[in-house]
Order: sequence, then structure tokens, then C-alpha cells
Amino acid sequence: MRIGMLVDMYKPNISGVTNYVALNKAWLEQHGHTVGVFTFGNPEYADDEPGIYRSPGLPLNVNDTGFNLSFRYSAEARRQLETMEVAHVHHAFLSGPLALRYCKPAGIPIVFTNHTRFDLYMEHYLPPLVPDALGESFIKAYLPTFCQQCNLVIAPSAGTAEVMRDLGVHTPVQVIPNGVDLTPFVAPPPLTRTAAGLPEAAVVLMYTGRLSPEKNLAFLLRAFFGVAAAQPEVVLAVVGDGSEMENLRDQAAHSGFNDRVFFLGRVDYQLIPAYLRLADVFVTASQTEVHPFSLIEALASGVPALGIASPGVSDTRVDGENGLVSGPDIAAFTAKLMRLVMEPETRQRLGAAARLSARQYDINHTAQAVLVEYQRLAAERQHAQSGWARLRRGLRQWLLPRPAEEHR
Repeated sequence: MRIGMLVDMYKPNISGVTNYVALNKAWLEQHGHTVGVFTFGNPEYADDEPGIYRSPGLPLNVNDTGFNLSFRYSAEARRQLETMEVAHVHHAFLSGPLALRYCKPAGIPIVFTNHTRFDLYMEHYLPPLVPDALGESFIKAYLPTFCQQCNLVIAPSAGTAEVMRDLGVHTPVQVIPNGVDLTPFVAPPPLTRTAAGLPEAAVVLMYTGRLSPEKNLAFLLRAFFGVAAAQPEVVLAVVGDGSEMENLRDQAAHSGFNDRVFFLGRVDYQLIPAYLRLADVFVTASQTEVHPFSLIEALASGVPALGIASPGVSDTRVDGENGLVSGPDIAAFTAKLMRLVMEPETRQRLGAAARLSARQYDINHTAQAVLVEYQRLAAERQHAQSGWARLRRGLRQWLLPRPAEEHR
């Protein structure tokens, strides 16, 4: 098959959507399919994979997202897009309208996966003078209409599907989880705590991901400081980069625990399994996730995790079974974090269950489930086209004059 992935941003931007597209693209290509990624900006970036079509865009460095504004594809991108058998949209507001503009007239089926809690992201990314209610009204007006025009709508988790219904989406939504390649997490590259800059004997709490406002990292640091005050052996490792880095460094510097917060910066995705193997506990305070890759990766690494109850997190971790889930209250979150630090047997039990539960997110299962839908939509398109072709042939035969011998 020829499959188009439509994204507002791609590499070198690091995000869950980028990881999703890259992982699924690689899997599809390994299984003999051709995948094109259609995105904007970064024309100077040297892609290390085939089939990346970058159209010009206006850089808008809002909170270091790597976002480029554009309302059209280049001629070459349009030409390539029109050869695709299915178009898979991963961002609704730029790539979505372009899919409707270019793919709909060509009869190319459109798939949309909702990777984003738009209702919560608006709180962090709307201009200060724009009321939150206005942003929510826009989403409720736009998202249901867009979904109605797609051939298939996917949510990565049941909680996300429920959020979409709350936003007015009445189109049928199919739940297909995000998946990861589990193989690197079984046997990660060798890495020691010393080589990573971490103390060997510490209880290591770790966060991996983008350092941006919606990740609620200031809350996470406050909870860590509460635990660190009582547990001198615990440290926090922050793996990632983003617009909140300096604010978080400043928060740590004024906490009295600056020497126990390790900002390890951005690392290659291939090294994430090695870093997670160094952790005793994975921690996140984000409530904006729809099905976070970081939690799935922690599952695959057998690392117990603590998160805040929200769609995506609660769909991935079951409190007391393969991790701990807290309410959004700082005291409750800190208490559960303290428990994980003080109870190594609990960490071991939850970590073992986490590794077992990761199997359902094996990309060989999740990508295959999406591929089945691609093939179904492509077959329906072919059938519709062949039926229309038969109808046109029949009309031509009926309208054309009969041969002279038929009138004798």
C-alpha cells in the first residue's frame, strides 16, 4: 500500500506524535508498504529516512514547539499525496483541512487519530488575551465537523474517546492503542548510572519527555522536594528538553535540593530504553495525555510508574496493579511517591506486572490493527470506483447510437 501520514510537525521536533509516526512508518516499510510523511518547515533538516515531503511554513516558535504555520502543500507534496491509497491525519487543525482539500476530491480515504487533549492544550497555548471559553467553543464547533468528514476516526484510548464525545464528536470512534517496538526495551544498550551522571546507590525517580507547560512539571518538582526532605537517598532525573527547562532549573535552584535534581537533557530516542533501565520509578504529573508513549515505554522497561488520574494515564496504569495513580492533589501525589520510594518490594511487584501489561502495546499488534483498517478503506474505495466505472460504461453504451445493422 501507499500510505500518507499528515502531520503539522515532524523531526527534528520531539513529541508523542513524531514518535508514533516514525515507529509506525518504520513498521509499515518493514512489511513492504510505502509511507510518505507530509509536513511543514525545516527545509534544511537532513532526513535520514525516505518519503519526507516538507512544504514551506512560517516558523512560530510558541513555547519551543517547532510549529510552522502553512495552509498549503508544495506542488511536489500535492503530487505525491495524490498517489496515496489512504491519508492518515495526526493533527486536526492544519493537516486536517489540507486532507479534506486535496484527498477528498481525489476519493482518497481519510483516517484521523486524535493524539491531543485539545481542551487542555488551549489553556497553555492560547494567547493571554483570548478567553479559554472561546478556545473551547472553537474546538466544539470544529472537531465534530472535521471528524464527520473522515472515513475513520481513531482514539488511542477509551478515555480519549470519551473526551471526544464530551466535545461533541458523535462520529463512531474506534479505539486502537499507541504501540511501541518492545524489542529495545528487553535488551537496551549498555549504560551505567555513573556514565549517565547519576549516583549509583540512589533511588532514582525519572521523567522522560518534552519540558513544556502542559506537562505540569512544576507540580512534579514540588512533590519530589517533599519526598527528598524525608528521604536523603532519592534523586530525580529529568530526561528531555523544552521551553520550561530554565524555569525548572530555577525552581530546583531555590529548593535546597538542587544537587539531587539531574537535568540530563535531550537524548536520542534509541537511548530511552537504556535510560529507563536506570530508573527505580517513572514519574509524570501531566493530565493532558491521550495515551502517553512515555508510560508505555516505562511499562515495557518494567519500571513502576506514578501518574495523575486522567484519560490516557488511567487507561495505561491500573492503580495498585501495574503502577500507582493519584488524584491531582499535591499531598496525595507526594504520599504515593513516598510509598514507592520507601517500599522496594512494591516497586518490584508493580514493575513485574508493568512488563507483562506492556504486551498489549506491542507495535506488531497495534500497527497491524491500523493496517487492517487502511486495507479495508482502500478496498472500499476500489470497489466504489469500479462500480462507478461500470455505471459510466453502461451509460455510454446506452447513450451511444446503435450500429446500423441493429436497425435493419
